Amino acid sequence: MEMITLVLGELGANCYLLDCGNHEVIAIDIGGTPKKVLNILKTENLNLKAILLTHGHYDHVAGVESVRQATGAEVYIHEKDAIMLESGEANLAYQLTSEVYQPVQKYQVIQDGDILKIGNLEIRVMHTPGHTAGSVCYIIGNQMFCGDTLFQGSIGRTDLGGNVADMRESLKKIASLQQDYQLYAGHFFPSTLAIEKKNNPYLREFV
Repeated sequence: MEMITLVLGELGANCYLLDCGNHEVIAIDIGGTPKKVLNILKTENLNLKAILLTHGHYDHVAGVESVRQATGAEVYIHEKDAIMLESGEANLAYQLTSEVYQPVQKYQVIQDGDILKIGNLEIRVMHTPGHTAGSVCYIIGNQMFCGDTLFQGSIGRTDLGGNVADMRESLKKIASLQQDYQLYAGHFFPSTLAIEKKNNPYLREFV
């Protein structure tokens, strides 16, 4: 198993489980349906070491605390979105669901340029504000997990606590990367950076 993709929660956010060696995995975003995550871990005999969050909106963090409590996994989020783990008002749960949000009781904050070493994975944090103030992309080898910053053919909204000017700077930053990456977004389908540089109108202007 190298990666399992799950679609979780009411808004269908992607959750990625990545192998980090010795039957251990990390999760990127857990946007709800925690039982689905826990069932996969049990069925595949996997231990969850860490939960990495691309940003703090409810549809990407709704299942985090249940899974954290069940597994003991460390939770990581950019410092500017940390408040969203504690408050259903801050993470827009009150707009997006009728469910009661379960705040995350324990987490660690990360910053741009941090390198996380978890199992056999080396994970680079790239701060890409715009969708939220603390949105990040995680770069692992030739893979980039870009949350709701960049989608296949589109980008994330900036009217849910984000900023248009910040988004433009983040897209410019991504467009400046010389290496091609497999892109895994917070919703919808995977792509590659080369394809998005060529076809995505929001990214193409910075190439």
